[in-house]
Amino acid sequence: MCGIVAYIGKNEAYPIIINGLKRLEYRGYDSAGVAIYNNNELKVFKKQGKVADLEKHVQGEDLQSNIGIGHTRWATHGIPNDENAHPHFSNQQRIAMIHNGIIENYSELKDKLVAKGNKFLGDTDSEVLVHYIESVQDENNCTLSEAVHLALKDVIGAYVIVLMSKDDPNTLIAARKGSPLVLGIGKDEFILASDATPIVEYTKDVIYVQDQEVVHISNGILTLKNIDGEVRHPEVKTLDLEVSAIEKSGYDHFMIKEITEQPEAVSSCLRGRIYADKSDIDFAGNNAYLDILKKADRIIIIACGTSYHAGLVGEYLFEDLVRIPVEVEFASEFRYRNPVVKENDVVIAISQSGETADTLVAIEQAKLSGAKIFSICNAVGASIPRASDYVFYTQSGPEISVASTKAFTGQLTMLSMLAIKASYHQGFMSQERFLGLIHELDNIPSLIKEIMKSEEAIKQIALKYKDYSSFLYLGRGYNYPVALEGALKLKEISYIHAEGYAAAEMKHGPIALIDENLPVVFIATKDKAYEKIVSNIQEVKARKGMVLSIVTQGDELVPKMSDEVIIVPAVDEVLMPLISVIPLQLLSYHVGVGLGLNVDQPRNLAKSVTVE
Repeated sequence: MCGIVAYIGKNEAYPIIINGLKRLEYRGYDSAGVAIYNNNELKVFKKQGKVADLEKHVQGEDLQSNIGIGHTRWATHGIPNDENAHPHFSNQQRIAMIHNGIIENYSELKDKLVAKGNKFLGDTDSEVLVHYIESVQDENNCTLSEAVHLALKDVIGAYVIVLMSKDDPNTLIAARKGSPLVLGIGKDEFILASDATPIVEYTKDVIYVQDQEVVHISNGILTLKNIDGEVRHPEVKTLDLEVSAIEKSGYDHFMIKEITEQPEAVSSCLRGRIYADKSDIDFAGNNAYLDILKKADRIIIIACGTSYHAGLVGEYLFEDLVRIPVEVEFASEFRYRNPVVKENDVVIAISQSGETADTLVAIEQAKLSGAKIFSICNAVGASIPRASDYVFYTQSGPEISVASTKAFTGQLTMLSMLAIKASYHQGFMSQERFLGLIHELDNIPSLIKEIMKSEEAIKQIALKYKDYSSFLYLGRGYNYPVALEGALKLKEISYIHAEGYAAAEMKHGPIALIDENLPVVFIATKDKAYEKIVSNIQEVKARKGMVLSIVTQGDELVPKMSDEVIIVPAVDEVLMPLISVIPLQLLSYHVGVGLGLNVDQPRNLAKSVTVE
């Protein structure tokens, strides 16, 4: 969740670190800071607020240095303020450290340090950790690197840490457990970061640091060891990422850029998997998943947030097409309710970043029961794919806006392909329908482009309704998860209360909310439940509710009953979520912009939730 950047090398560290922190702003944060070694001093500058506030704070300071660490903090322990911002000093202020994660036993460690006379300036678990590392170094009269190895054996929790010391100003020490860390290797320079976005414009050669590994960079020499001190020899990989992909490229916001990029994102997910003659779907080295699913007793889908909604669509797909029972679980609850997982179960983990802490913990728990782990992920080389038996990359490209859009449609595309192929493989689907769905899948990018032509009309609807305090989103069947996702997007972007509901459940409670001041968004496309959704619309209109409907092109009935209509192209109902979600993304975006909000960085939210 927090953003980490560190630099050591031949160039000025501060500009690279500040640029990297700006690249990581999308992760969500409430304060920022840097530490450098300058004029024989270890200097720390930090400020509540944005990176721009930090830049103003350091104006006029001498920032020349070839080594430094930087951080954007998303508050867990301690309120957002200057004192709790990172980097943190050790007790004697000879070590500075940045940290992403949560130290679960910080209170126990703090009590021991307080008893020794340590004084703490803030309230964070992170400050406790850097004090503890210094204490271990003093007690053992050892190097900082040795102290880190020793101290981390006493630490319970998740972390990425990067440290620098005024006693050894040509050295950076870093370590990770549970949270992501990427090491960029340039010519006579190294960059450490939470992900590749701060690194790619300087080098494309990277090492993905593994769990419980410690990085030691000193005088241009890199050493990587495990927590027990054994030297590791990692593989250097090449980033498949261009700088242009992480810039706005003329768009006002990353969110609208990424909504607009969805035709290309879906095409990228399909590419290499749908035959050129559209006669088959092929997953190359992953086709063994078909036989595993055929023998499976059950599928368990685990995910969080938007990925959870994709998982709900997956439930409809696999039960409808493959005739296998599916349960969709919040990863955050999975480990705490003693779930029943058996050897013949298949667990599908869905995560955009591949670093979602709750999902990663849920995977590890499921593996103990012998279940096969599939993952659907956008980030190559992330922790969740590495923990899985089979990985299906969506290849949607970088997603910078906190609110997920193209990653969601990439996940739906992958789930659709997996279910359609499995259904045909097991004999539940005729060849005619199989080929028809392949053709329709291949045409989805073109249909999304058609919907994008309605952006201005959707914008006008958004501006008309932006000042209402609450919305209700309703859908049935495959469109029920889309209703949930539409409501989530509005909440994330505009801070307007919104609820997503199964339309059939409206009569069991939510109908009490309906009056002339409640906009109700119906996903009312033509499918098996169409007549039922028409009845639900009539019930809302009878109570003076305002109806905003997503309808299939050619529908003449629902538009007559609706206050506002957004038309989408016709497509098989199993693929409709790929289409019907697009107007809801645009609606939430334009409501947020119309309210003057920062739609790329909504308050209190982080892009990648790497702590439990």
